[in-house]
Amino acid sequence: MIGFCVINGFTFGVDLALIGLFHGWLDWPVWLAISISYVSAFGLSFVLNRWLNFRSHAPVYSQVGWYVAAIAVNYFAIVLGIGAGLTTVGVYYQLSRILAGACEGVFMYCVLRWVVFTDRRDRRPRPAA
Repeated sequence: MIGFCVINGFTFGVDLALIGLFHGWLDWPVWLAISISYVSAFGLSFVLNRWLNFRSHAPVYSQVGWYVAAIAVNYFAIVLGIGAGLTTVGVYYQLSRILAGACEGVFMYCVLRWVVFTDRRDRRPRPAA
């Protein structure tokens, strides 16, 4: 869990920096800045978590499929639902992203730990001895 927090704290910082660049400096719409920042940070998060935190050796193609499904749910429900939703009602966009980030941290840890980086080969029934 500590490794997850360190890696995702770093990638969340990347996410916030990119939002600041895209929306704050380049004046892109909030939804576009959040979307591009999100995809960039989560791509980096996948690579770092697979390699450094969960040390997975399972086939990457199935993990990517589960990961894409998880971030799609996370994106629509938490990032846009909470992040952009709070911005729409007047909360500053970076604070909105931080609040949404807390929610997505819990969700993503659970999904990565028990769905994405689980070696499904270990779930086969073992023959009786």
